[in-house]
Amino acid sequence: MDPCWRPINCHVVLIGPFSRGGCPNIYLFGSLRYANFSLSLCCFYETSIPLPEKMSKGPGLFSDIGKKARDVLTKDYISDQKLSISTYSDTGVALTSTAVKKGGLSTGDVGAQYKYKNTLIDVKVDTASNISTTLTLNDIAPSTKTIASLKFPDYSSGKLEVQYYHHHAAFSTAVGLKQNPIVDLSVTLGTPTFAIGAEASYETAEGKLAKYTAGISVTKPDSCAAIILGDKGDTIKASYIHHLDELKKSAAVGEITRRFSTNENTFTVGGSYAVDNLTIVKLKLNNHGNLGALLQHELIPKSLLTISSEFDTKALEKTPKFGVALALKP
Repeated sequence: MDPCWRPINCHVVLIGPFSRGGCPNIYLFGSLRYANFSLSLCCFYETSIPLPEKMSKGPGLFSDIGKKARDVLTKDYISDQKLSISTYSDTGVALTSTAVKKGGLSTGDVGAQYKYKNTLIDVKVDTASNISTTLTLNDIAPSTKTIASLKFPDYSSGKLEVQYYHHHAAFSTAVGLKQNPIVDLSVTLGTPTFAIGAEASYETAEGKLAKYTAGISVTKPDSCAAIILGDKGDTIKASYIHHLDELKKSAAVGEITRRFSTNENTFTVGGSYAVDNLTIVKLKLNNHGNLGALLQHELIPKSLLTISSEFDTKALEKTPKFGVALALKP
């Protein structure tokens, strides 16, 4: 460089991601001066290195608001006996047989699942001669997921759902495949750490809203808080979860629900604790005296034994709910 040329400034700016693969764009700005003259340069480069997942991930769907706390308090709690066995064929088809006994009634189903590139096909046949089919297509359009479900012989239960994910928004709409269907719509705006959203269902037959819900969530690496206003504004639910370990297997949860029409409050505390890498224990208790306990153990890799029970501490004469589930996978 001629020693008379002097750099004024130089900036490197990382902007994005704008590309479909979540890769950032780089702009390089620079200026040089010679006597009374100046020269500005600008270079643009689209990288092929994606941003870290936490930076490229969006706020998620509306159903994700409060989901972490909800899963600790409700997921895997069962009151029946269930056995499922999964196998995989050489062609990549996953076969699952399930038997469920609830009270004196026994049911079962056989399902097959096949994935090819961005397409997932799921077919299930149950003991009531119902055939359920679900077709999932990823990225028909960029950042979208399309889900079509159909059940035979009940054609009216079919549904078409489209989800769209953006770095600062997520949209979902579902329409029933029948005359005068119900239309579901949800919108979420924000980031992985802060999200606000709403959902609504519209009955085309009567021309009115069947439900509408709004929610907000704040997420940190070790905790998450959420507030949801639901049931057309009749209930408000606030929940908080705090993770106790890096793997997020142990956590403490608090949830309070207020129903305005009846002035009823329900406060629930619970948690999960990882005894070791293979065993998880969960407990929950609300102010009405309902106590639940769950034990889940990984017998062999991917195969789980789950035992749960719930009973009313204020009415011990009542028969407690008891459930056990065994899921065997190769």
